[in-house]
Amino acid sequence: MIQWLSIVQIVVAVAAGVFGIVAGLAGRRPSDYTVGALALVEVLLVVQVIVAIVAPLAGNPPTGDLLEFWVYLVSAVLLPVGAVLWALMERSRWSTVILGVAGLAVAIMVWRMQVIWTIQVA
Repeated sequence: MIQWLSIVQIVVAVAAGVFGIVAGLAGRRPSDYTVGALALVEVLLVVQVIVAIVAPLAGNPPTGDLLEFWVYLVSAVLLPVGAVLWALMERSRWSTVILGVAGLAVAIMVWRMQVIWTIQVA
């Protein structure tokens, strides 16, 4: 994994998460802004999938468990999709909060993936 990419992903995911939670608690329904913020998180996760495929081929293999890393990555990619589907089906303030919680969860998962890739010694 590339450290600066992970940091960008974490910052964007936390910003999207806080925005979603604040908007939801303020009583706003899912909008283009809240769904779009999570869509940006999803785009960055797709970039991470590409990086995770190319990095070992370029001489940057993970130091931790590869299976654990991929389980986190696939789960992180699916989480925003599920949250957006939920928000589009149930258009309430609480689905906006769910969008925010999904953003924060992705931030934590990206941090864990960075730890698995760089810090652990197998």
